[in-house]
Amino acid sequence: MPALIDTVAWVRVEGGKILCARPRGKSVFYIPGGKREGAESDLETLLREVEEELTVALLPATVVHVGTYEAQDAGLPDVAVVRMSCYTGDYRGTLAASSEIEETAWFSYADRPLVPPVDQLLFDDLKASGELD
Repeated sequence: MPALIDTVAWVRVEGGKILCARPRGKSVFYIPGGKREGAESDLETLLREVEEELTVALLPATVVHVGTYEAQDAGLPDVAVVRMSCYTGDYRGTLAASSEIEETAWFSYADRPLVPPVDQLLFDDLKASGELD
């Protein structure tokens, strides 16, 4: 039975591009977010992860669930299934890569091959809805 990796992600689209981040020591970009700690709710996980990675504070009252995606990731042991619950939300502060993040980038649909399979499903939906160039 493959392991389930349960993650929460922040979907930030501006000007037809989505914000992605590459963690220090990794070659792959991801939608910002991460795994919950203990009994954290999706919202608690999202607020903590975004602040840790991008040094901004999401405004909890503006956070909206936009979809949940699941895909196998051959790059992980036991071909794990990754579940990514995606949320939009406004923030305060200035977006900046934290010490955990090597770099951030704004990706268009053409950059889809640079993200993991579960992130690619989100890219497909954003392209279909006209949000992603």
